[in-house]
Amino acid sequence: MNSLKRYLFPAMLAVALLSACQKKQETQTAAVAADPSIIKASDNLLKRLTVHVVGKGEMTETLRVPARIDVDEQRVARIGAAVTGRLTEIHAELGQRVRRGELLAILHSAELSSAQLSYLKALSQEGLLMSAVSRAKLLFESDVISAAELQKRESELLQAQAERQTAHDQLTVLGMTENDLNELAQTRSAHSLSSVIATLDGAVIERKVTPGQVVQPADALFTIADLSHVWLVAEIPEQQAAQVKVGEEAHAEIPALASQAIKGKLIFVSDTVKSDTRTVTARMDVANPDGQIKPGMLASMLIRGAAHNRVMVPTIAVVRENDRDYVFVQLDEHRFQLRPVKLGQEGMGYAPVLEGLSGGEMIVTEGAFHLNNERRRKELEG
Repeated sequence: MNSLKRYLFPAMLAVALLSACQKKQETQTAAVAADPSIIKASDNLLKRLTVHVVGKGEMTETLRVPARIDVDEQRVARIGAAVTGRLTEIHAELGQRVRRGELLAILHSAELSSAQLSYLKALSQEGLLMSAVSRAKLLFESDVISAAELQKRESELLQAQAERQTAHDQLTVLGMTENDLNELAQTRSAHSLSSVIATLDGAVIERKVTPGQVVQPADALFTIADLSHVWLVAEIPEQQAAQVKVGEEAHAEIPALASQAIKGKLIFVSDTVKSDTRTVTARMDVANPDGQIKPGMLASMLIRGAAHNRVMVPTIAVVRENDRDYVFVQLDEHRFQLRPVKLGQEGMGYAPVLEGLSGGEMIVTEGAFHLNNERRRKELEG
């Protein structure tokens, strides 16, 4: 009897263990079947899949910050009137291209005519006193007048010359050139017309005047900009401010120009951080020979960060669903699991994995779309 028990107990134990293993396997199989993220691929589907091991690579992340196109302030002229007056003629329209020295407007100014009369009066007085001094010198040489009288005449001439120079300088301030002053001295005819002249080659981007308007020297009548170069201005988060330096080449994109990529030089990086936005202002000089880039356009500045060694996946392996990224991870020869991952900004056909995947795991690269369709079909079938 004891001998029978000795042989019977191991056999019963083996049966119990086998039964437990079968139940565990059945439980695992049921769990897999219940998990909608796991798909068992058929032999035909497997032929359409390409599986690769996940590896690491060096990735330089690019920071994209909002920016705007501004005029180059070093290529802008805000032009006003030199005197107070009333506009009688306007020769420049908004958007018109003008050349340096071109006439923009004409105004009538009583202030200008009054200053011209003062200059002509001072000029005449200077001429009379010059003649008086010449006569006084002859009379002094003939002992007709004393030295004191000659010195008095010379002193009066010096004062008249100073007054003439003051009137000359006043007309220069009021916008008259040396040629204008020479013509005034020859014709001895004052006029009240003052010209507003372009001081820069470029386009008229602002016109704030109408005919008959009274203007003053403090008023900006026209703004002319040379748009052959423009500025791209961006606000860099203070955490990335150390990555931008004056003189470096920078890249940008302009959505209005079909995200056209442009290059330029960083010409300014602010030394201070804005307290309200915690950003640093950076300016990039952009060549604009054809005038397609227009002030006011929105843009993005692309800032290259430091290189990092990260787990990388090809973008062809990524499945996008419900605004989330997934990849298919191989569990065994036939089974694959749809796993959510968090990816960084892609570049050159690859994206860095921030969360959800480790190096050395096997993922589906080509054919992930077909595998996901099969998973959806089986999920709908229940």
